[in-house]
Parts: sequence; C-alpha cells; structure tokens
Amino acid sequence: MKKLKRKDYEELLEPMQVELAAMARWIAAAGKRLVVLFEGRDTAGKGGAIDAIREHLNPRQCRVVALPKPTEREAGQWYFQRYAAQLPAAGEVALFDRSWYNRAGVEQVMGFADGAQVKAFLSQAPAFEKQLADDGILLFKYWLCCDQAEQEKRFAERSQDPLKRWKLSPIDLEARKKYADYTKAREAMLKATHTDYAPWTLVDFNDQRLGRLTLIRDLLDRLPDTHIPDAKLRLPKLTGKPHKERYGVLQPIPVFHPKD
Repeated sequence: MKKLKRKDYEELLEPMQVELAAMARWIAAAGKRLVVLFEGRDTAGKGGAIDAIREHLNPRQCRVVALPKPTEREAGQWYFQRYAAQLPAAGEVALFDRSWYNRAGVEQVMGFADGAQVKAFLSQAPAFEKQLADDGILLFKYWLCCDQAEQEKRFAERSQDPLKRWKLSPIDLEARKKYADYTKAREAMLKATHTDYAPWTLVDFNDQRLGRLTLIRDLLDRLPDTHIPDAKLRLPKLTGKPHKERYGVLQPIPVFHPKD
C-alpha cells in the first residue's frame, strides 16, 4: 500500500491541529483533566504522534510524561505511585509516552518484573483506572501497531541516522529478538485491562503519517464537541516611531547566510 505523502499529510493535519487547540480551550475552561496513553512496539511512532498533538498547544497546559528507569527509591514504592504524581490538575493535558503499562510489556518480556508482579499489575490496573475515571479524569489508551518487517526497516533507518541514533538503546536492540514474546504479552494485557471505563484503541501505524491522523481524529471524536471561542484580542495602536533594538556594549553575531 502506498504511504501518505508529506504534503497531503500536512494539509490534513492542519485543520485537526486547529481542533486540538479548540479542545485545549475547552479543557481549560471546563477544568477537565485529560490523560492519553501512547503504548506500542519500539519504533511504532509514539513520539511523532505526541509531537503532532502538542505542537501548537500551550506547554504549560499540555505536558509530555516520559519517565526514565525507576530510581532505587521509586522501585520500593507502590508501583503506580510515580505515575500518579504525573496526573494532570484541572485544565491540564498529560500525554504519556509509555506509561504504567511498562510492567505488562517491556518489564515482563525483558525480565525486569517477575510473574507475580505482572499478575498483580494486571489485576490492579483496571482498579487504578476505575478510580481515575470515577474522579472525572478523561482517560484514553492507544496501542500503536507495527508489523515486524516495518519495525526492522525503522530500526535500520535509526541506526544510520545521526539525528535518530539516540532512540536506539541496548534494550531496543535486544527486544528485536522478542517480537513474538511482545505479542503474547500484549494480548494478555489487552484481555485483562480492556474495560468499559478505560478501553484500548488499536491504531495501525505501519504508515506513521496515516496513523497519526487516524489517532488524532479518533481522540477528537471521543471528546465533547464544545466550542469555546478565542478571547477577543485587539492590539492597541503604537504611538510614535517604533524603536530599534539596542545592543549596548555587546553586538549580535553575524547573520547566518546559507551560501557562506
């Protein structure tokens, strides 16, 4: 299947980003709390989807949560504790680039959590999410799907691209051998944690641009279509001549010219 061209993607994305800005105004005005979880295989496209959503939103309102490996102290806490600390306050949006579902995915497959811990998580996660939903948090859980052949292609691209090499960790490389194990873990996770109050939505991300558009459209369609108009803004007229920038003692560096 032919992948979506960048030009077509950008034309389709722009009106959705306008809707996302309107959504953010509604979240702020209504004092709602929005949590979106992005889960999926390595290279699936979680970061790109998050960037497309937050690009034109106020960073003070919309936060990306991408937690590192737990510290020694965090490892001794209630498992959900460090994630609960990242939940939004009234009027805020939290986008989780991976989430508490690490336990049912990478931690299980790579041997960082034992069977008892995974079993406890699968039992406790629905209860934890029920509390969030009951407290009024809008919770959306997305799993980004990617075939192994496409994943291998993206791994190869990252290995050759100096701007993307940071995305490849030793764990990512080791996980390449465990595609089937991740599938098995995912199916058990979906079965245990797909609920009426916090359902999973699977999105095909073999074409990342098309996947982003599909995910954003779905998210927007699931939220109330409440229009909060932009505040009227009128810039007062300047009086006198516009001032030029003063540099004082220090001078700016020379302007960059591409042909230099």
